[in-house]
Amino acid sequence: MAPAEDGGDSGMESLTASSKDLTPEKVNLTPDIEDTDDDSDDEDLDETLSERLWGLTEMFPDKVRETSGVVANATWTAIKGLYKFSCNASWIFFTSSALLFAPVIIEIERSQMEEMQKQQQRQILLGPNAAVSGGLPPGPGHR
Repeated sequence: MAPAEDGGDSGMESLTASSKDLTPEKVNLTPDIEDTDDDSDDEDLDETLSERLWGLTEMFPDKVRETSGVVANATWTAIKGLYKFSCNASWIFFTSSALLFAPVIIEIERSQMEEMQKQQQRQILLGPNAAVSGGLPPGPGHR
């Protein structure tokens, strides 16, 4: 018998839906009942990230878990200590600089105020031109 005489079946009818043409027009857009069951299984496993990580620790030996715990605690302690030190150091720096430089700034401000008062006295006594020139106006014998 020749292959064309096998009853006329070319084998095309036995293809499943997954191997057929899946263009958007031919795809069924409604979800199957089986797909929704898979989604509900995922909803039942509401774990937090920390719970998942804690569950993964079982795959490591005790020595690795203890060492990583010690390293994590030491790192946390070091970060807290560094933060506390930086807070204290910045407090000491800024209060010391305020105590050291405040008298200098106050003295500069005081000297500027004295200079302004002297200029005002000159202006009142000798007129507006005397305050600008900074000295006495030339008298009759000064040329």
